[in-house]
Amino acid sequence: MSDRLDDDARHAQGMGTRRAVLGDEHVDRANSKITPFTAGFQDFITRYAWGELWSGDGVDRRTRSMLTLAILAALGCEDEFAMHVKAARRNGVPPEQIREVLMHVAIYAGVPRANSAFAIANTILGDGESD
Repeated sequence: MSDRLDDDARHAQGMGTRRAVLGDEHVDRANSKITPFTAGFQDFITRYAWGELWSGDGVDRRTRSMLTLAILAALGCEDEFAMHVKAARRNGVPPEQIREVLMHVAIYAGVPRANSAFAIANTILGDGESD
């Protein structure tokens, strides 16, 4: 029974962190789309991604945002990348640092992945049209 209480506390912590990083509007929209098929997955990411990883004190949220941007860009996860560009700005990452993250992606993960990520970030950051 105590494991369930720990899971409940982890879920509550995760939901708070998730809302702080992604914003209430995004979380409410995501929660409104939960189905019986996706409910277990949503609970899992809320408890572990948000309740443990993003809630940990080993790395600050700005750094976590930059790590997440680099990983998502390198993997070509464009929808998640776009969401986390917004989260990075909410976490205080300035556009100049997002640009530096993507320059690292270009060298270590490849120019095509960085090019796609630059186009997405450019659109979100409002710096004009992307190529």
